[in-house]
Amino acid sequence: MTSERLVHIVDDVPDLDDVTGLTLVVALDGFLDAGSSAVIAARHLVDVGSEAGGSVVATFDVDQFHDYRARRPPVTFARDHYEAYDAPRLVVRLLRDAGGTPYLLLAGPEPDNRWEAFCRAVREVVERFGVNLVIGMGSVPMAVPHTRPIAITHHANRDELLTGVSPWSGELRVPSSAQALLEIRLGEWGHDAQGFVAHIPHYLAQLDYPQAAAILLEQIELAGRLTLDLSALKTSADDREEEITRYLAANEEVGEVVASLERQYDAFAQAEDSGSNLLAEDQPLPTGDEIGQQFEQFLAGLEPDDKGDDEENPT
Repeated sequence: MTSERLVHIVDDVPDLDDVTGLTLVVALDGFLDAGSSAVIAARHLVDVGSEAGGSVVATFDVDQFHDYRARRPPVTFARDHYEAYDAPRLVVRLLRDAGGTPYLLLAGPEPDNRWEAFCRAVREVVERFGVNLVIGMGSVPMAVPHTRPIAITHHANRDELLTGVSPWSGELRVPSSAQALLEIRLGEWGHDAQGFVAHIPHYLAQLDYPQAAAILLEQIELAGRLTLDLSALKTSADDREEEITRYLAANEEVGEVVASLERQYDAFAQAEDSGSNLLAEDQPLPTGDEIGQQFEQFLAGLEPDDKGDDEENPT
């Protein structure tokens, strides 16, 4: 173990004295969070997991991991002075599901540096509380329409943990994340870890997208054997979908881009069902730049959700 105190763990947590089979859910705000899906999911878990927002059982030394110049925390300037500095927090909370089952939530900004040290610090938490399963969640932008089911990539450091079939074949070289390294290192240390990544439409990646957060939490329920109340989150998701639908109905050009993605998606699905891997004929998939250009007005037309500055916000 490390001699540095990168994480401060509460010595006495009576609620966990007789608990076995504890799950640790990981939701980090950063690279792997298109549509703020993990952040929204973590906030929802805190809201429904405890009236007090969940007791903090471990606190990471965020100064060791955070790049303040790259991600500057907000502060309020009130007429002639600064106040209400919103310090980043990386903490582990003890929460309970709808049936009273305890579980842990690690939430906060993804470490910008010292990933290996971060993994060792998480290992301390895992071994201190006897966690038997770590579940990560994230989301990535993809050239897919919001009108089709959200695809999920399942991953784990042991085949037996996988709860779904991977949509990918072969190997992919992708940019890494702190969560990806954590899953690898936990496996090397003999701890089970798995995760889920939601595929978010390119054009919604900069907006809060609660639909993906709800899908991710449904996967957390199955893998962690938890019972989560998702009713409020699904209501928010329905409201967002209605807002998007209204905007597309009033903007024919933007709607055509979505229709193009729908045709491409359906062609892939049909080819997959027939055992073929051919792409749709004469329907090239729009590039990220093309989608970005056509959706500038789309993004400007939707108001991002007000996340507020509630101190109980897990990030």
